[in-house]
Amino acid sequence: MTATATQTRARTLAELLQTPEYAGRTPFDGHIRLVQDEVRENLTRKLRAGEELFPGVVGYDDTVIPQLVNALLARQNFILLGLRGQAKSRILRAITGLLDDVVPVIDGVDMPDDVLNPIGAEGRHLLEAHGLELPIRWLPRADRYVEKLATPDVTVADLIGDVDPIKAARLGTSLGDTRSMHFGLLPRANRGIFAVNELADLAPKVQVALFNILQEGDVQIKGYPIRLELDVMLVFSANPEDYTARGKIVTPLKDRIGSEIRTHYPTDVRLGMDITAQESVRAEHIVVPPFISELIEEIAFQAREDGRVDKQSGVSQRLPISLLEVAAANAERRSLVGEGGAVVRVSDVYAGLPAITGKMELEYEGELKGADSVAKDVIRKAAGAVYGRLLGSADTKELEKWFESGNVFRFPQGGDAGAAMKATKEVPGLTELAAEVAASPDDAVRVSAAEFILEGLYGRKKLSRAEELYAAPEPETRQQRGGRWN
Repeated sequence: MTATATQTRARTLAELLQTPEYAGRTPFDGHIRLVQDEVRENLTRKLRAGEELFPGVVGYDDTVIPQLVNALLARQNFILLGLRGQAKSRILRAITGLLDDVVPVIDGVDMPDDVLNPIGAEGRHLLEAHGLELPIRWLPRADRYVEKLATPDVTVADLIGDVDPIKAARLGTSLGDTRSMHFGLLPRANRGIFAVNELADLAPKVQVALFNILQEGDVQIKGYPIRLELDVMLVFSANPEDYTARGKIVTPLKDRIGSEIRTHYPTDVRLGMDITAQESVRAEHIVVPPFISELIEEIAFQAREDGRVDKQSGVSQRLPISLLEVAAANAERRSLVGEGGAVVRVSDVYAGLPAITGKMELEYEGELKGADSVAKDVIRKAAGAVYGRLLGSADTKELEKWFESGNVFRFPQGGDAGAAMKATKEVPGLTELAAEVAASPDDAVRVSAAEFILEGLYGRKKLSRAEELYAAPEPETRQQRGGRWN
């Protein structure tokens, strides 16, 4: 229910009962609109209206989102299972968009409670004591989402709560009375959504307590049976690696999670580019040519396929996001010190190595070779792959022959873009190819395209490279190529 202006002004139960949505209702009437029902109703409305369900979630339209919608329509709790950097947390947080704008809850209690059918002892006592003068407050949807990152040291007290002897003495209640409890995160998420990230990291006894409070409505805290029939939607995320590396989900809890939804990395470079462009933060005046954006995204795809990179850990989508940010920052630094225009180039991508090495877990072979060496090799392969898609049919025989004649070319790293473009005319055909790739009259973009072309030829083993110096391929490489062509 989306609150109207009249509802927003309601401060007591009497005022609330005068609104159309609550007309005819009475205290303790037993009619409770559960969070799952609320989400289902709003989801149904959005589907019929053709509205966007989860803004900012890209690449899951035909895979994850249909399964997620099915789980929500079925009023199920669910778990998102996938490797790091697959937007699991973003999806969980996006579900708050399916809650009402605001809902009324009893004012003056720690646990958000229904104004007509409270589940907590404090709420029931206040309703009985105040009647129609019960004070209420309006809870916005942003405050109805509670998230907890699971770690092995999380306790039952953190999630459910603990007995507070001082509170019991002040109220004159027994220690087993829920009014004597200091509530944890889960009761404070009543009337909302409670998310647990990395579920498998929770200790088994905490998982059992979580299951008991949700399934049976009771839990034992320090030997006292506590009963709380919470109205909360529970959602989880977990990494498959956790099941063997750090922990597991206990069977009773796993059995009662309605749907297990598998997430994945972008299946297409273009989708990955959309995600990276959406999530990256950089100065607005920095130009990132399309072929550089594609190169940066292809680096993540190549890393995921590289045998030296641990596939169980995965290569997060944060790799291209961080790499684009660092490459753009390096281009900005160059422009500030007068070493070229603010256009991202291949050399800036190499300057972003720290954004790559920190995002890859290496296998034994990769550890032996070193993270920097593996990252540079991945950049080379990515450049070759993107070059193949953009210029695979281009005639570069004259250019290659020039290098094979013993010529070398040191790519200009600083100075005026116009001067750098003049320097590229030394290499036959490079200027013309750069103009074709750049599709821009801007010399700085054409310089970036020229460097990308040489890097692409290096990636396809038609050239060799030593820092910014390009030369003919090594003799053994030429022989291998000749053998294949013959």
